[in-house]
Amino acid sequence: MFGMVDKEYIRKRHLVDGWSIRELSKSCKISRQTIRKMLQDADIPKYQLNAPRPGRVMERWKPIIETWIRDDELPGVPKKQRHTANRIYERLCQEYAGEFMAAESTVRYWVRHIRGDKREAFIPLTADAGEVAEADFGHVVVKLRGIQTNVHLFAMRLRYSGVPFVCAFSSEKVEAFLEGHKSAFEWFGGVPHGVRYDNPKTAVTKILAGPMREEHHLLSSLRAHYLFDSDFCRPGEPNEKGGVENLVGYVRRHTCVPIPDVPDLETLNTLLLAWCEKERTKRWRLWEQERMALRVVPPHPHRCATTRPVVVNKLCLVTYDH
Repeated sequence: MFGMVDKEYIRKRHLVDGWSIRELSKSCKISRQTIRKMLQDADIPKYQLNAPRPGRVMERWKPIIETWIRDDELPGVPKKQRHTANRIYERLCQEYAGEFMAAESTVRYWVRHIRGDKREAFIPLTADAGEVAEADFGHVVVKLRGIQTNVHLFAMRLRYSGVPFVCAFSSEKVEAFLEGHKSAFEWFGGVPHGVRYDNPKTAVTKILAGPMREEHHLLSSLRAHYLFDSDFCRPGEPNEKGGVENLVGYVRRHTCVPIPDVPDLETLNTLLLAWCEKERTKRWRLWEQERMALRVVPPHPHRCATTRPVVVNKLCLVTYDH
């Protein structure tokens, strides 16, 4: 059974890069009939098989490595005579011959991880036209029918032109996350090549080492439909998508001071879109360049919903979240 990542890869190569079905079949070792089925829709596969995760080879040896590294930090140990990763590997092979089976590269990885001596690199937050957008949720206080209410704002900003899109929702659930993307792409009239996030639960189910993530299957379905890539900030480093971080406060100060009194969220969204249109006009020259670089929005909108099984009680009623 092929996963959502396989379907996403095949759809991007065919619909974006122009690969033929024959090339995809030869490259991915998948039959042409299966590839044609994947190209017909971007829905999530109904069944997925997950292999059990194997145990780590280094679990037994990590405490030993940590002890040797800590001993190097004791007073009186010359700095030029401390353990290197290569020396640790040699000692493990010599002192635990026949038991230690890990590769030197694995030892180097864990030594680097234990010491935590990676040098932090910084890059400027710049992008080419249509290359990347930044997305996030924020919140703002408004009055709905006279009652002060905290509503959630889905915000997306194109990095090159700085053109913003903001839409209000009653929650930050995955349905709002999907609907926010759909509305943003339709308002922009195109799709950026990539979208950068922090690590929300609506997009990431597990944070792995480095830039790797286990992504929500609904995000993979969204990407397969609109054919964009996703990128994630490091945990605790929201400044890596500073454009949209500043956008939430900017919207709050320029559209919700004083606190607006609206009858419903539809009216609030009308006000927010009018403000977004003014911001786009201010950046028209850059927007024209970015608009030409955006990918085409698919003719059929994405289905922004989740499906869950429910139990019918003896009164023929079901409970659902809305």
